Amino acid sequence: MNFQPDYRHIVNAAYNREAVRLPLYEHIVSADVIGKITGKDFSFLYDGDDNDIREYFRLYCQFFRDYGYDVIPFECCIGQIMPGAGALGNCRITPAIRTRADFDAYPWDEIPDLFFEKNSRYFKALSQAMPEGMKAVGGVGNGVFEIVQDLTGYQNLCYISADDEELYSQLFQKAGQISRLIWTRFLEEFKDTYCLLRFGDDLGYKSNTLLSGDDIRTHILPQYRHIIDLVHAKGKPFLLHSCGCIFSIMEDLIACGINAKHSNEDQIAPFPYWVETYGDRIGNFGGIDLDVVCSASREEMKEYIGDVIRTCSGHGGFAFGSGNSIPDYVPAGGYVNMIEIVREIRGDYRT
Repeated sequence: MNFQPDYRHIVNAAYNREAVRLPLYEHIVSADVIGKITGKDFSFLYDGDDNDIREYFRLYCQFFRDYGYDVIPFECCIGQIMPGAGALGNCRITPAIRTRADFDAYPWDEIPDLFFEKNSRYFKALSQAMPEGMKAVGGVGNGVFEIVQDLTGYQNLCYISADDEELYSQLFQKAGQISRLIWTRFLEEFKDTYCLLRFGDDLGYKSNTLLSGDDIRTHILPQYRHIIDLVHAKGKPFLLHSCGCIFSIMEDLIACGINAKHSNEDQIAPFPYWVETYGDRIGNFGGIDLDVVCSASREEMKEYIGDVIRTCSGHGGFAFGSGNSIPDYVPAGGYVNMIEIVREIRGDYRT
C-alpha cells in the first residue's frame, strides 16, 4: 500500500462535492490515544520548549499521515486564555461575569494578544511539520456561545437573559468582536496551513437547543456570519461543529453560509438522516456514533460503517469519522478498528 494524502478530498467534501476517495475526519484526537496506538508517549511535549513542540507536531502529524488521513485536525481555543474562564466545563466554579460591573471590568481588550502570545508557536510548529499533500483543519476554537458560557456559566447566562436583557445582548456582541479580531489576524498569518476552517459551538442537547431559536438567531448567528465571511474572503470553506438537536435552526445556519456541518449522535438522528436531509446543500462530516466506537466489536462496527457509507454515497459530499471526537476515554483499539474498516471499504489495502 502506498497511501498518498491529498487535502483536496476534504475540501471537496466540505464544498459538498462527493470526493473521489472518501476522506477520514476527526474533530479532535487525544494525543494520549495516539500514544497508545503508536507506542510513543508524546503528549507531555506540548508544554515544553520550542524543540519539544516541534517534536510533538512531528509525531502528531505523522500519525495522521500513517493512518490514512488527508488533513490534520488542530485548533487553539479562545476560552483557554481568557482570564477567569472555565465555567463552560465546570458548573462549580464562580463565573467571571455575573453582573454589569463584572462585564465592564473584564479585560476584553487583552484577549487577542493573549491568544497569540500563547498559541502562535503551536501554529508555526504545525506548519513546519505538515507532511506533503496535507493541510490542517480547525483554527480558532470556540464559537461565541461557548465563549460567553465560559465566562458566565450556562445557568447564570439564563439568569442574565431574564434580569438584564441589554447585558445579555452585549455579552454576545463583545464575544463576537473579540472572535473577529482573533480570526482576522489568524487568517492573515496562518491561512496557508489550513484548507478548511472551523470552530465548535455546541448549541444543543439531546432533544432541543440550549437557547431559544429566536435568541440564537438574534444574538449568535449574526456573529457566526462575520467569521464565515472572513473565512470565505480568504477562499476557504467553513465547517461548523455543533452537538445536539439543532434541526430547528439548521436552515438558519445554512443561510449563514456554512459549507459543512459536523457532529452526530444516533439518539438524536443517525448520520444518514443528516446527509439525506441536508446533503443537497452542505457537506456532512461524521458517521459513527461514539458509543459504537467505544463498545462495538470489529464485526459489529464493520456492518454499521458499511451501512452508513452505502446509504450516504451519492448524496453529496461527506467525510467519515466519529460523530464527536476521540477523547482520552475512547479505546485505542476501537478507534483503530474504525479507521481500518473505512480504509478497507475505500480500497486502501488493495495490492
